[in-house]
Amino acid sequence: METAQVTLVGSLRVDNVQALASKPPQSIPDRYVRPEVDVEPTLHYVQKEIPTVDLSKLLDQQFSHEELKNLHSACEDWGFFHLINHGVSGEVIEKMKMDVEEFFRQPLEVKEAHAQLPGDVEGYGQAFVVSDEQKLDWADMIFLKTRPIELRNMRFWPTQPPSFRETLDQYTLEIQNVADKLIGAMAKNLGVDTKTLNEKLVMQQVRMNYYPACPQSDKVLGLSPHSDNDTLTILLQVNEVQGLQIKKDGNWVPVTPLPDSFIINIGDVMEILSNGEYKSINHRSMVDPHKERLSIATFQSPNYDAYIGPLKEITRDGEEHYKTMEFKEMLKIYLSSKLDGKNYMETMKLK
Repeated sequence: METAQVTLVGSLRVDNVQALASKPPQSIPDRYVRPEVDVEPTLHYVQKEIPTVDLSKLLDQQFSHEELKNLHSACEDWGFFHLINHGVSGEVIEKMKMDVEEFFRQPLEVKEAHAQLPGDVEGYGQAFVVSDEQKLDWADMIFLKTRPIELRNMRFWPTQPPSFRETLDQYTLEIQNVADKLIGAMAKNLGVDTKTLNEKLVMQQVRMNYYPACPQSDKVLGLSPHSDNDTLTILLQVNEVQGLQIKKDGNWVPVTPLPDSFIINIGDVMEILSNGEYKSINHRSMVDPHKERLSIATFQSPNYDAYIGPLKEITRDGEEHYKTMEFKEMLKIYLSSKLDGKNYMETMKLK
C-alpha cells in the first residue's frame, strides 16, 4: 500500500527555549510557568518500577512462553516497559546520541535552516502550539519523517554534523526491526494475525527533544501530559538526566532508564485496535535545574489512509468501545489541540 503525503496541522512559532535558557538567570516568562506542577506532585519514592521485557527471550523458543506473558502483563497493566537485549547495535546507538547532541549544540541560525514551515509539524521548532495564550513547554525539538523513505523531506534533515543523515537512516532501520518483532509478539498475545497488526506499523517518525536546564525547574514542564497518537513509541534516553514520568494509579511516577535499553510505550492507535485491552498511558517530561536533557522518540504509526478501529478478531464476541476513523483524520484532531492528558482519547470512545 502506498503512503501518500498528507498535510497536517502546523504549530505556531514561539521563542527558542534553548536561546532563552542561555541568557543570564531571570524570572521565567509567564507563558512557561505551570501551576499544575505543584498541584500534582511526583512520587519520588515508590515501590514499583515499570516492567522489563527481554526481546531475546521473546524470540527464543525456550523462554518465549513466559516472556510473552510478561509482555502481555506489561501492556495491560502499565502501557510502558523497559526493553533489554533488543539487538540494536551499540555503535549505532552511540553515534545517534553523539550526532543529536552535536546538532543541538550548534548556533541557532544553523538549526533554524531546518525550521518548520507554516501548516506542518516537520522540522525544527515546536508542536501543539495552537494559540497565543496557551502555556508553553520548556523544550525545543526537531521532528522528522523517516520511513518509508519516500515520505522523507530532506529539506528538514540536518546536514551538520555531516554524519547525521546516514546515522539517522541506520538507527531508524534498526528501530523498525525492533518494532516489527515487538508487534509480532503482541499479535500473538492478542490472538490476531501478525500481518493484520503489522499493517498498523508502516510509517515511522522521529522526534528529537532538547530540554534545557532551568534554575526554577519546579515551575516548568518539559513536555505537557499526553498519550502518544501512534501504535508504538520507542524512546532512547540520550544522556543520563532523568525526566520522564508516567501517570500510575493517579500519581506521577519517575521512570529511571536502564543501561543499554529502550523505553517502550503503547500508543493510542494500539489502545483502539486492542479495544482497550492495551492502554496508552498519560506521561510527561520534567526539567532538571542544572543539566540539559535529551531524548529520541521514534513513533511507529499506520499509513495515513488506514482506518483505525477495534480489530474484528478482538471484538467478535463483544461490543466495540472506540470509533473507527481514518488515521489522517485522527492526527488532524490530535495535532490541532494542545497536549492535554488523555482528553483526546475520550473523544474516540463510543458512549
